[in-house]
Amino acid sequence: MIKTYREPGREIPVQDECDILIVGGGAAGHSAAVAAARAGAKNIVIMERYGYMGGDATGGYVIMVPNLSWYDKSFVRGIQEEWFTRLEKIPGAVRGPSLDKIGLTDPALIHPWKAIHDCVSRGGYGGAKPSCLVRAVYFEPNQLKIEMDKMLLEHKEAIRVQYHSWGTRPIMDGNTIKGIIYESKEGRKAIFAKIVIDATGDGDIFSQAGAPYESMADKITRACTTALVWRIGGINYDAYYEWQQAHPAEMQALRAGLQRVAGFRCIPLPSNQNDICWINNWHSNRDCTVVKDQSETEINTRNTMRDVLEYLREAVPTAFRNAYLYDIAPQLGTRCSRRLIGEYVMTPEDFAFANQHDDVIAWHSTICQINDCGPVEIPYRCILPRNVENLICPGRHLSADGIAIDWLNLIPQCVGTGQAAGVAAAVAVADSSTARSVNIRKVQDILVDQDVPLPRNAKFEAKDPSYRQCVEEHEYGLYTDKAKMAKEYLEKHGAMGADFFQGF
Repeated sequence: MIKTYREPGREIPVQDECDILIVGGGAAGHSAAVAAARAGAKNIVIMERYGYMGGDATGGYVIMVPNLSWYDKSFVRGIQEEWFTRLEKIPGAVRGPSLDKIGLTDPALIHPWKAIHDCVSRGGYGGAKPSCLVRAVYFEPNQLKIEMDKMLLEHKEAIRVQYHSWGTRPIMDGNTIKGIIYESKEGRKAIFAKIVIDATGDGDIFSQAGAPYESMADKITRACTTALVWRIGGINYDAYYEWQQAHPAEMQALRAGLQRVAGFRCIPLPSNQNDICWINNWHSNRDCTVVKDQSETEINTRNTMRDVLEYLREAVPTAFRNAYLYDIAPQLGTRCSRRLIGEYVMTPEDFAFANQHDDVIAWHSTICQINDCGPVEIPYRCILPRNVENLICPGRHLSADGIAIDWLNLIPQCVGTGQAAGVAAAVAVADSSTARSVNIRKVQDILVDQDVPLPRNAKFEAKDPSYRQCVEEHEYGLYTDKAKMAKEYLEKHGAMGADFFQGF
């Protein structure tokens, strides 16, 4: 029997009142704040539990953003692309094929990028298309922290930032959210708002507001893991890549050896600098909302860092002989925990059939192999919770099943859904409507004005019809063997089962 303690009732000071309150300053929350201000909102509060914006991108050292383009089109633009156009002005802050190079198939240009993971397409799975350069960007997280603050300061008349503030509970009036209670060094306080955006990534607010949700992802996917990223300096990544190409058998042994030494899967990955790499890792069957799993991920990773580093020095001396511990990410790497069951739940069918949605808010190329990483439509309904009014839930906890979440909880989708959530909140406040009844056509038009490609939007189509032409010409990426297999499976079983993805 669990012991309980009855907390005495007490009055809580109201710290602030605003039009739009954003809980969580990760990629989704930060994008929501900036997009809302640019859409005309004047009274915005964003709170973040740490002292910086960016979440996994800056604090978790997930320092690469993959698959922003497909063929020669950059589908993931808006605020996501703005990160990099701003950082490109800072020497050494970003690394990746430039926008004017994406889609090029020249082997001489492709070869230098092959060492940098995901900067070259994978050849259409069975040779359906030639390899080409992809807009995949590696960046310095500390420079991004600075730039994200600058983006907020550009709208300081509209946005009030509260760092070191942890939103803990929703304030409800029936099924309508009215604000949140948060904790800080100043104690427990409240903020009231017309629209609340839960950008916590773990559904900390919607899970207590009465919205239905599921926990964890399917255990066969990447999403069902945690990580603590760390970086190694004094290396030569080009030499490491050349070693891999010359010693494929030894590379397989290295992967197995790293897992043996660490006790979990880990691998060096490139960064924005040739002399620094990051060690990504995957702790299986961990839930980043469970304190025990969080604690064990942190302590077990740190406990093995020296051993992993020494193993790399001995196994690949040409690249790691002078390697040293550069730094450790200040926060846990989180992939999946609570998942919203929204007004629409995305599934593999959206990728296998190129489903179209009238309320599309993002049209993203992703990491899904079914449609050769082609663009998929993300509807507003998948960030709109059931049963709760005036709450919008963008980010890695968006509404997707246990398979599809693996392709939709990466940084680009957090930025894209966050940007849409901010615009939707701004439109709802301006029109005195609700998050559920917001004029989605107006939201879409503003997103196009904010450099977001959207299919079938008249303003976007008039400006650039080549995007629709690209996906139609290339069959929405559904030329792959996996797409054909997926369709056959769906026709036979009605839904995608985990067994289908065992070979992925």
